[in-house]
Amino acid sequence: MVYGSRFLGGPRKTMFFWNMIANRTLTFITNLLYNSILSDMETCYKVFRAEVVRSIPLRAHGFEFEPEITAKVLKRGYRIYEVPISYNGREWYEGKKIRWVDAPLALWTLIKYRFVD
Repeated sequence: MVYGSRFLGGPRKTMFFWNMIANRTLTFITNLLYNSILSDMETCYKVFRAEVVRSIPLRAHGFEFEPEITAKVLKRGYRIYEVPISYNGREWYEGKKIRWVDAPLALWTLIKYRFVD
């Protein structure tokens, strides 16, 4: 698995402060729960081998996809490698859709899949 990390370098447009805090917190909790060393769990850039994704039952219908796929991949023992990406985040008027209510759902998803398939 390869994840693109917005925090490993490369040019980027600054993200909103609270979005960064939420992202860093969720990534830290991911690292604690799954014994990993990720820098950007909530990245939208993820590359998987097809057979890996097909073997993982996914239930997410929204932004909880990020923690669900990450949790299930790590729980199955796959390694995730990160590469730096450039990042040009969107503003709210440009269509940014994630909201503060998505953070507790992501946290619950991480905890739930630590103890359940």
